[in-house]
Amino acid sequence: MALPKEKPPGLDSPVVARLIKYGARANVALFRLTNGRIGATWRIGAGWRKPVPVLLLDHVGRRSGKRFTTPLLYLADGERLVIVASQGGLPRHPQWLHNLASAPETTVSLPRERNRSVRARVADAQERELLWPRLVELYADFDNYQKWTDRVIPVVVLEPR
Repeated sequence: MALPKEKPPGLDSPVVARLIKYGARANVALFRLTNGRIGATWRIGAGWRKPVPVLLLDHVGRRSGKRFTTPLLYLADGERLVIVASQGGLPRHPQWLHNLASAPETTVSLPRERNRSVRARVADAQERELLWPRLVELYADFDNYQKWTDRVIPVVVLEPR
């Protein structure tokens, strides 16, 4: 199941944002309940034929101080993990990106590994240029998402600490 090359109408509607939010909550609950046996792979869009690994990113609200967990596709790069702030090609950066800018020291959960300590940083332009083709190879729809938005989609590197 391939995504359309053109930006789908209504992608930036509040309804889509709400669907993403509730879908993410369900993914987190299933991942935690089954220790990653369910919810640790993404099988939608380009992930249908080539499932993509999912991690759970913990982050603290920069205004509220409340803890949040967001499921995200990731690329393993040695000891580092690489995530993409694509938000499905929506016009705004996801909240978790802003939260990490305020509190970059956090944890992630992988199947059978909870609370891995990491430090988040946004890849600079040169590093992003090197990582982007690998991310598109991992999940081809990232390329569509970039085409659907005017913003440069940030790539975030999670380094062990």
